[in-house]
Amino acid sequence: MPATHPARAERPPWNPYLAGIALGLVLLATFLVFGRGLGASGTANRLALTLVSVLAPEHAAANPAIAAIRAHGPPLQNWLCFEVLGVLLGGLLGAATAGRLRFRVMRGPRIGVPGRLALALTGGALMGFAARIARGCTSGQALSGGAVFSVHSWIFMLAVFAGGYAMAWFVRREWR
Repeated sequence: MPATHPARAERPPWNPYLAGIALGLVLLATFLVFGRGLGASGTANRLALTLVSVLAPEHAAANPAIAAIRAHGPPLQNWLCFEVLGVLLGGLLGAATAGRLRFRVMRGPRIGVPGRLALALTGGALMGFAARIARGCTSGQALSGGAVFSVHSWIFMLAVFAGGYAMAWFVRREWR
């Protein structure tokens, strides 16, 4: 393993309990300030909608679902887009202050970088598709829906954990 410069030495990540409390306070603030909780899949939807509007403006104009979203103003000027931008910037800041800001692909010894990236892309695409079907992403369903005791959000959250544990059995050999 290459030597790490002392000024750039990795520091331990945040305490998960303190991070959970901080996330809960951010969630509370979004309910108080914006009147709604956290979510991220709406940003991906708005990015795709903007791309369709640029590449196929006739289709976008004729599509009632796209027109309904565009009626509220430019799609990327939605608060969710700024939330996700803040998450990205906050992640960069957190990694930089912890001495962990560098490009690397985390993987197990039995899988190469292309295989790991293919699994990550496949998993991300499946999660994105599922988020559209469920009408919300994991953060929106589990955090925001769970915070207001929405029954379907609690069922979703339990299903995500069950699915994650079940899938871990199939991919665990990639990390050993």
